[in-house]
Amino acid sequence: MHSSTTTSTATGPASTATWPHEPPPAPPHVAPAGGASGGSGRTSGGPPAPRPPRRRRLLTRVLGIAGALAIVLAVTAYWALDRYVIDHVQIEDVSAYEAQVLGSSQSSSAAVAASSGDGEAVITDTSSTSATATIEISTVVTGSGSNQVTTYVADVQLAEGTALRSAFAEDKFGTNIVADTSDIAAGVGAVFAINGDYYGYRDSGIVIRNGVLYRDDGARTGLAIYADGTMRVYDETTTSGDELLAQGVWNTLSFGPALVDGGEVVDGIDQVEVDTNFGNHSIQGYQPRTGIGLIDTNHFVFVVVDGRSEGYSRGVTMTEFAQIFDDLGAEVAYNLDGGGSSTMVFDGELVNDPLGKGAERGTSDILYVA
Repeated sequence: MHSSTTTSTATGPASTATWPHEPPPAPPHVAPAGGASGGSGRTSGGPPAPRPPRRRRLLTRVLGIAGALAIVLAVTAYWALDRYVIDHVQIEDVSAYEAQVLGSSQSSSAAVAASSGDGEAVITDTSSTSATATIEISTVVTGSGSNQVTTYVADVQLAEGTALRSAFAEDKFGTNIVADTSDIAAGVGAVFAINGDYYGYRDSGIVIRNGVLYRDDGARTGLAIYADGTMRVYDETTTSGDELLAQGVWNTLSFGPALVDGGEVVDGIDQVEVDTNFGNHSIQGYQPRTGIGLIDTNHFVFVVVDGRSEGYSRGVTMTEFAQIFDDLGAEVAYNLDGGGSSTMVFDGELVNDPLGKGAERGTSDILYVA
C-alpha cells in the first residue's frame, strides 16, 4: 500500500507561505557626523535622531549669552540714566513754594524782608557795596610752573545773616536738575555767587534753604548757617530738619568735610571721601575746590581754587585748602562741591577759569548775595 501526501492550497489573504530561507539582514545604522546619538534621541524601534552640527550648537550658545548680557547692560544703563541723568522734579516752582511756607511764619517773613536791602549797590571790577553787603574779591597766585595755584577769595560782610541765600537750578527742587552757576545767579539777580553742595546728585542729607526744609535724611557731617549770621558744623545723623529750623538755621549744606572748626584745621580730612557711589571721583589729591568760611558774625569768606590745569593752577589737597581758610582767619570752614563745578560769579561774569577751559559745568544749586 502506498502512502499518499495531501497538499493544502492557500485560498485567501489570511494564508501564509512558508519561506525556505531567513530574510536578508537590515542594513547597519550609520551614526551622523559628530558622534553617536544618545538614548534620548531614539524612537521606539527606530534609529537615534541626528544632533545639530557642533558649530550650530556653539553659535546658539553664544547668541544666548550675548542676549542675556545685552539685557543686563540695558537695565544697568537705564538705572544709571534714571539715577544720575534724568530729571526728577519734586517741587516745580521753588519761589512759590518758599513764599507759601515762609508766609505762614512772621519771623521768617521778617528775615526775608531784611535780606532785600535798600538802595543801589556801588560796583567796581572787584567790589560791591550796598546796604545789604560789602564784597571784596581778590586773586592770589602762589608757586610756579606745574606747582602754580590760582585762588579766588571773596570777603563778604553782611548786614543780616539772611542776606546769604540759596537758589536751585531752574527754580526746581529734585535730583539731576542742573544749570550753570552764572545762569542760576542771573535768574535771582545775584551780585555774587558760588556753586553749592550739588544736593541734586544725592538723595540723602538735610537740605534747608532760605529757612525752608526740603529734605530730612541725615547722612554725614553738615554745615548749618544761622539767620543771625553765625555758622557751625554738625552731625546730620543726630538731629532733624525741624530741630534745626527751631534753632534758627537759615541754610544747610551737605557735602564736606569740615575744614576748620574752632579756629583749627580739622584732623584727618585727607582721608575723608564723599559720595563714593557709582560714577563719582575721589575728593582727595590736587583738585579744584569751593568752600565757605566764617570769620565773625555776618563776616564770611568764600574761596574757589582752580585746578587740573598745569601752568595755570594744579589745584590743592584738602589739607592745603583748609590751611587757606585758617590763614584767612576763619573760625569755621566747610568744603563744598568741587572739580569742574567750582565756580565763582561776580556782577554777571565768571571770575575763575574752571579746569582752565573758561567754561562752567552745570550744578544743582548756588549760594549768593543779591
